[in-house]
Amino acid sequence: MYMFRIDASQGSERTVLNGDDRSEEILSELIYKRQGERNLGTESDYEYGSRVGIWRLLNLFESFNVPITAYAIGQALEMNPDVVAALKDGDHEIASHGYRWIDYHHMPAEVEKQYIVRQLEVFKKLTGAYPGGWYVGRQSPRTKALIWEVYKEHDASLLWESDSYCDDLPYWIDVPAEKDVENPEGMLMLPYSFDNNDLKFHSGSGAFTPDAFFQYLKASLDTLLAEAESGSPKMMSIGLHCRIIGKPGRSQGLKKFLEYINSLPKGDVWVTRRMDIATHWREKFPYEHGHL
Repeated sequence: MYMFRIDASQGSERTVLNGDDRSEEILSELIYKRQGERNLGTESDYEYGSRVGIWRLLNLFESFNVPITAYAIGQALEMNPDVVAALKDGDHEIASHGYRWIDYHHMPAEVEKQYIVRQLEVFKKLTGAYPGGWYVGRQSPRTKALIWEVYKEHDASLLWESDSYCDDLPYWIDVPAEKDVENPEGMLMLPYSFDNNDLKFHSGSGAFTPDAFFQYLKASLDTLLAEAESGSPKMMSIGLHCRIIGKPGRSQGLKKFLEYINSLPKGDVWVTRRMDIATHWREKFPYEHGHL
């Protein structure tokens, strides 16, 4: 099982224009910080993702007939509805990345819940459905429980959640709120990855060239394929950001990896969306309370 994930968050990052106390400070070409004022350079760098990067990546994936999962920020979708149309036209999955790209760790539970409700409302309006999967990233200790609670209140189906990095396969967790429920449903976790991720281009120990990025992804895939041939299939998740891998030079590393996948024997790799993996896992390995 193999999946590509694109981040669609441009426009929802921290900025004093949105009432935040600082400008965004991570995952940008620029490293200087602005407390209490705008960082016009970072804002412009993030905007590259929505103006150019997303379209370069969608064109690349669709040229290889590869479906992707987009981690979409509600506020960013509101600003760029053309992206919603393009993702739907390409039969890609639009999953939730929260309503804002901010840190929820110290946020009061009632405020964080309002953000989750707002995200569902935006998705319903722009895509016609609630998101089937979630990845927040800068979550609080309450995030998973609040998402589960809001979905129950909206009678919505949560297919998967990805705020986890601890495995190479999906797995189930018990939901504390279901402790006394007669037929608990559990929560299916589809782990995400920070190592197979273009954030390495902004890391002191990461991949600084397109070829280095390609070689790292290839090494990961080759290892997992060898394990699969020994009877232990695995899942590989690749995290991509429109403003990072969407730059011209870096995108060549991704293209090279797509070409490598195409060169493998048919059936060795299932390249698909997170929703498809979650559906498959639910059918083959249904939830059993206490068996994680």
